[in-house]
Amino acid sequence: MIKSRFILFGFLALTFFSCKSDEEKVEEAPTESFRNEVAATEVRVAKAEVKSFDYLINATGKLEASSQVTAIIEQAGFLIELNVKEGQSVNKGEVIARLDPTEAQLRLDKAEISLRNANAEYESMKMGYETIFSSGDEERKKTIDEQLKAKSGLFMAEVELKEAQLNRERCELKAPISGRIADLKFKEGSLVSASQELCEILGSGQLTLKVKVLESDISLISSNQKAEVYAVSDSQNAIEGRVVGMNPKVDENGLVQVSIAINSSRNLLPGMNARAIIRAPQNNSLVVPKDALVYRSGRAVVFSIENNESKWNYVEVGKDNGEEVEILEGVEAGSTVITSNNLQLAHQAPVQIIKE
Repeated sequence: MIKSRFILFGFLALTFFSCKSDEEKVEEAPTESFRNEVAATEVRVAKAEVKSFDYLINATGKLEASSQVTAIIEQAGFLIELNVKEGQSVNKGEVIARLDPTEAQLRLDKAEISLRNANAEYESMKMGYETIFSSGDEERKKTIDEQLKAKSGLFMAEVELKEAQLNRERCELKAPISGRIADLKFKEGSLVSASQELCEILGSGQLTLKVKVLESDISLISSNQKAEVYAVSDSQNAIEGRVVGMNPKVDENGLVQVSIAINSSRNLLPGMNARAIIRAPQNNSLVVPKDALVYRSGRAVVFSIENNESKWNYVEVGKDNGEEVEILEGVEAGSTVITSNNLQLAHQAPVQIIKE
């Protein structure tokens, strides 16, 4: 009986140590064997390159006429003739409106009569100084002549005539520039006061887009820099433009106004909203395709490839132009970076490059 117990105990012990040995073998199986069993992730790749990089500055604003002038009615009167309507094109110097000239013409007639009377008085007074005027003393003759013109009222009459002529001319309102009529404020027959606005005349030349740019980007913008403009009415087709001016002042929101001249005005009107993309070339920048950049726990990551495995690289990102991203730190120039299937990729995961 005792012998049977020893045999049973020996059998159980042998079984226990045998099972333990098998467990240790499983635990000691190399990690590499599991990695080989995982299918390699197919990825597309690109090179991290040092090259010229176009940083895109996006801004929105409104289109304005390059030249815009307010036509002012300079004196009061009845608007008896209005030769334009909104949207109509006019040429510089063209008469666009007329005021009733009756009163202005009357003042002009009176001024002409006053001048004739003053001139007659001057000639009459001059006859009393025949000796002086027939002498060779030019300086004395000049002095007496000016005194007689002043006493006769000739000087004042000449000024009043010029003033009356100017008022008569102001009865006709002429276009100060060539362009199109906008914001017409009066109708024919209206009684208007002096210095009132009749309309706006929008220059028929180039349009200008006024946009607001962050003050941090203003150092990247210079005169004559290339820009692309997209009007809200035609957001698919770019219109070529160039920077023509910058306001030398930052507003309370940290923005600077930039003016962009547009080479085409097709289907565009002043006041339209538009978007501008200003290209700011950056030389010798290390860039990768934007698809190579992913974010993990709020940090920027780029995966590179080493020995057919993915390598996790934390990076510091610079400027972004929508297609490429500037890398300031974290990836070496010439590195092969992964641009697809990288959203859930892990560090040291096996990868296979897709051949295009």
